[in-house]
Amino acid sequence: MISALGVIEILAWGSSFYLPAVLAGPVAESTGWPLAWVVGGLSLGLLVAAFAAPHVGAAIHRHGGRPVLALAALLLAAGLITLAAAPVLPVYLAGWLLLGLGMGCGLYDPAFATLGRLYGAAARPAITTLTLWGGFASTVCWPLSAFLVAQVGWRGACLAYAGLHLGVTLPLVLLLIPNPPAAAAEHRAARTGPLSASERRAFRLFAGVLVLGGAIMALVSVHLLTLLQARGVALASAVSYAALIGPAQVGARIVEMSFEGRHHPLWTLTAALGLVALGLVLLALGLPGVGIWLVLYGGGNGIYSIARGTVPLALFGPVRYPLVVGRLARPGLVAQALAPPAGAFVLTQASPEALLWLLLALSLANLGLVGALWHLHRAER
Repeated sequence: MISALGVIEILAWGSSFYLPAVLAGPVAESTGWPLAWVVGGLSLGLLVAAFAAPHVGAAIHRHGGRPVLALAALLLAAGLITLAAAPVLPVYLAGWLLLGLGMGCGLYDPAFATLGRLYGAAARPAITTLTLWGGFASTVCWPLSAFLVAQVGWRGACLAYAGLHLGVTLPLVLLLIPNPPAAAAEHRAARTGPLSASERRAFRLFAGVLVLGGAIMALVSVHLLTLLQARGVALASAVSYAALIGPAQVGARIVEMSFEGRHHPLWTLTAALGLVALGLVLLALGLPGVGIWLVLYGGGNGIYSIARGTVPLALFGPVRYPLVVGRLARPGLVAQALAPPAGAFVLTQASPEALLWLLLALSLANLGLVGALWHLHRAER
């Protein structure tokens, strides 16, 4: 079941979040639409996903993840078909509205909530394994997207991904993702109540972590090549260095899996944000070893994805986990949507140097929030 969910995540991420990296150029070139609007479709989709996230979490809490993930496959396919058929820019953006709903129903947060609903307190190893699968999304789908664009054009590539959702993702959900035990529904409803005062403080702190973490990830993902070139790295070398992030993410997740859950997830979160901050320090100071900072950043970003799913399970328990994950997803998705244009504003109005120091400030502030989470956690023990 986890392997099936892993394939689902690879295709969901590859055909939505990672799609503009390869298709934006060909779309703008063939249609004449402004590149900013073509890329901005993803930001629009992320905002829609943010709006949907709490409702998705509540649906998984009530009914399990199977119907939600099935709906995600249908919405992603519908959005991709709309992109492929779009004669004008507004229709293209409407396709991203559908893709946004699909992302809200089918990316990491709904998948984590599905595992929490199925496995309860024992979901942590499953969540960790799933992120290992998800780490291959760009590795698999960027070359696949490039191949499809070369063979059948960007519209054909969108149709091919739509076919994969209908022919692969949807059957995997319906055949291999089980419904949660029906007998547990009344028990869960009886035990679901409002968060306590300390839990509300923990919720706000962790939501802040997700906002800053999402902003950092989005800024680095979109503006990485510009930042590297500002440090004197040639474009071809910058692309090669950027390729180190993916293997670093997967390698760090394998290391995390080797610990077999023997430490509290807050340690994973601390390590993740510490590695991200250390990598950004090296870049902001202009120290030699660009590859080292990218490996550090990639490793931290890799296990940050695990912490996103496992920390709420430890802090809020398995019964309310889908509800809490759905509510937590909204601020992080909003940050991911708004951060790239904000970063572009800093680049144009100030400099790449200013954006680098902004990234470092955000990462250090995030470490402060994690310190506050540790203080709260220890005060309750």
